[in-house]
Amino acid sequence: MTAAPELGTPRTASPDLLRAVFRQHAAGVAVITAAGDRPVGFTATSLNSVAAEPPLISFGVGTSSSSWPVIATAEHVGVHILGEHQRELAATFARSGADRFGPSTFWRSGPEGVPLLDGVLAWLVCRVVARVPAGDHRIVIAQVVEGDPADGGRPLVYHQGRFTALRD
Repeated sequence: MTAAPELGTPRTASPDLLRAVFRQHAAGVAVITAAGDRPVGFTATSLNSVAAEPPLISFGVGTSSSSWPVIATAEHVGVHILGEHQRELAATFARSGADRFGPSTFWRSGPEGVPLLDGVLAWLVCRVVARVPAGDHRIVIAQVVEGDPADGGRPLVYHQGRFTALRD
């Protein structure tokens, strides 16, 4: 038998409980982009690999997000894996009302017209295949069209409510 930490007093399910528990879960940081009248994008920690055949990914997006109206109808999205050197970029795309594609953001129009961010660890362009209702969010499932794993590097991580880096 192995020793286990004492379990605390259980709390009733609530948004605060979910947030508190997931502050303990370290997650990789990505930025999702799409083309509209103006490009849109947001920081996501909900990115997942869904299947290898066909290559599918998923991410969640809030329906109250300023990016949602474009994501709701976009045929393609960009997925960018951020490096530990990109904390400010992650913060810009997470901040409400920020000029996400302003002068401090280096980007270009990529395949299918999707905005691609420069200097990321890796990127994908994906074709949206489903938008699944999930409370006040939608889970977007998309099939990889093309991408670039770049040269690697150390990923940016979100943990305990802040952007951080992996430690050895």
